[in-house]
Amino acid sequence: MLQSTPAPHWRTLSRQAALAVGGAALITLSAKLQIPFWPVPMTLHTLAVMAIAVAAGPRLALATLATYLAAGAAGLPVFSGTPERGIGIAYMMGPTGGYLAGYLIGAGVTAWLARGRGTLGRIGAMLCGLAVIYALGLAWLAQFVPGDRVMAVGLLPFLPADIVKMALVAAGATLPWQRLGNLSGGPSGGPFGGNSGR
Repeated sequence: MLQSTPAPHWRTLSRQAALAVGGAALITLSAKLQIPFWPVPMTLHTLAVMAIAVAAGPRLALATLATYLAAGAAGLPVFSGTPERGIGIAYMMGPTGGYLAGYLIGAGVTAWLARGRGTLGRIGAMLCGLAVIYALGLAWLAQFVPGDRVMAVGLLPFLPADIVKMALVAAGATLPWQRLGNLSGGPSGGPFGGNSGR
């Protein structure tokens, strides 16, 4: 005789799925916005990824980024260069593909390291996640750009903006996320089950 899954479990899964889809939509929006910055205009891509990682905890952060990447792989124009520079798997295999993979792994690393941490701990976690994003991004970019140009093309123009984004996430990490905790059905009062830290 099959036992049915309790309704509260399904409600929790539904909430988590809705949060993952909503987070993926937020990342999409952030990827499309451009803000004047030196030395190049910046998107809010990394800011959204890190904010979600710090707020959501490892499981939901990974689910959100996986949802985002799956939507892109399916051909939806969710990435910053789509549809102008292609869509789907072809875009993901292009020069920025390593950064996209880095978002997934970097978000997981950040979320895991940020659990139960204060502001300094969250900053450290985000810097570790950012290092993962850049490591994968630059390693992949090296297939498309001469080795002596990889850092100049794939790191140095973007690092100042990313540092600013990390500071903004750290400064705001305790503000709106405190109200989102109840939506996930997590066991504690923190965001999405208490993974946001103190």
